[in-house]
Amino acid sequence: MTLASLLLVILASFIHASWNLLAKRAAPVGPVFVFAYNLVACAAYAPWVLYRLAEGTLAWTPEGVGFVFLSGIIHLAYSLCLQRGYQVAELSVVYPVARGTGPMLSTIGAILILGEAPTGQGLAGLALVVIGIGLIATQADLTAFRRPGGQAGVRWGTATGGLIASYTVVDAYAVKALGIAPVVLDWFSNLLRFFLLLPLMLANPNRAFERMRGFWWIAIGVGLLSPLSYILVLAALTAGAPLSLVAPMREMSMMVGALMGMVILRETVGPWRLAGCAILVGGVILLSAS
Repeated sequence: MTLASLLLVILASFIHASWNLLAKRAAPVGPVFVFAYNLVACAAYAPWVLYRLAEGTLAWTPEGVGFVFLSGIIHLAYSLCLQRGYQVAELSVVYPVARGTGPMLSTIGAILILGEAPTGQGLAGLALVVIGIGLIATQADLTAFRRPGGQAGVRWGTATGGLIASYTVVDAYAVKALGIAPVVLDWFSNLLRFFLLLPLMLANPNRAFERMRGFWWIAIGVGLLSPLSYILVLAALTAGAPLSLVAPMREMSMMVGALMGMVILRETVGPWRLAGCAILVGGVILLSAS
C-alpha cells in the first residue's frame, strides 16, 4: 500500500467517526433523517458526478448497473439499521460493534458456507472480536446483558456490521473489477436511496419537516462527510490498495468513535470499554491477515 493510499484510509477513518457522531445526535428523527442527509449528499456531489459523466470515460454495462442497484439497497438497509441502533443505544457501543463484527461475520461465513478451513490465527481473531464486543457492551460487568436494553446495542451493532461486510465486498468489486468511479458509485447509490425513501416523506410532508426541525444542520454535515469518507476508501482501493489491508485499517475509527462518545457526548466509556475497542481492533487485524 502506498503512502497516499494509507493517508486516504486514515483520513477516511476520522471523517467516518465524525459523521457517526453527528448521526447519533439526530437519532430521535429516524428514517426521515436518513432521507434528509441523502438529499444533501445527492445535491452536494452532483456537480462532481456530472463532470465525471461528461468526460465520457465511464462505460455502463448491465453488470455495472446491477451492482450499483445492489449497493444502493445494502447501503439503505445499513443506514436505517445504524440509525435505529443509535436510537436505542450509545454511540460508544453501537459504533465499535458495527465496525468490528463485519470482518468477524465474513470469516464465519467463509467457514460455514464456503467450507474454508479455519486457521489458528483466524480463530484467535474471532475470539478477540467476541471478547472485545463483550467488554464494550458490558464494561466487564456481565449482568449488563440482563438489564433492560442491555443487549440492544450489540444486536443492532452486529446487524449493521453484517451489512458493512456486504457492501464492502460489493463496492470493492464495482470499483476494482468493473471500473466504476468511486464518486459515481456512491452518488447513484445515494440517489437510489433517495427515491426509495421519498414515499416516506410524501406520505406526511408536514410531519416529516416537523421531525427535522433543528436537525437540518446535522443532516448537512452527515450528507457532506458520509460520502466523502467512503469515496476516500474507494479511491484507495482504485489506486491498488488491497481490500485485505484497507478493511482492517478502517477499523481505527472504532477508537476514535469511542473517544468522541466519551468526550463530546459524555457517555460512560471507561477503561474497560476502551480496552474492548483495542482488543476488537487486534482481532480484526488477525482476521484480515489469516
